[in-house]
Amino acid sequence: MREGRFRAVAPASRGALGISALLAFGTATGADIYVYPANGQSDRQLDRDRYECHGWSVKQTGYDPSLQGPAPRVQMQVVAMPPDHRGAVNGAVAGAIIGASVSGYHDSAEGAVIGALAGAVIGAATDISRSREAAGHASRQTAAAQAGQARLEKQAYDYRRAISACLEGRGYTVK
Repeated sequence: MREGRFRAVAPASRGALGISALLAFGTATGADIYVYPANGQSDRQLDRDRYECHGWSVKQTGYDPSLQGPAPRVQMQVVAMPPDHRGAVNGAVAGAIIGASVSGYHDSAEGAVIGALAGAVIGAATDISRSREAAGHASRQTAAAQAGQARLEKQAYDYRRAISACLEGRGYTVK
């Protein structure tokens, strides 16, 4: 069944005289609402009441289940890559080269070792920073997605409560 469409079905327990309506809409929770005329309302009255209650519920909650949800988005973001530990290796190599070149001719080996150690430490710090940044970004994205889903589920729940209250107030049994 398409979202936001209503369909009248004959309930098994009420026989041929009664008509029930199935209010089917796609919500985040996937809940359907079954509406039964309790006071002998006609199909025409049922359609009008469903329409009016739907409009009122949308105004009250800001949620319209008859609208298709947002299209799945493809998000592309430039994020820091998790470390591959090349930072420490590259830092050591660069430090060794720089250390050997800036030290004296007789101290080039010692300068290379000192430069390699300093470069490795700086490179490792870069790897750690990149790792923390990537973890923080993933955590923020997960939290935002969960908050959006929770908001949508609450709106759907509020809509269901609003339309149920409206229809019950007009003499329908809502399940």
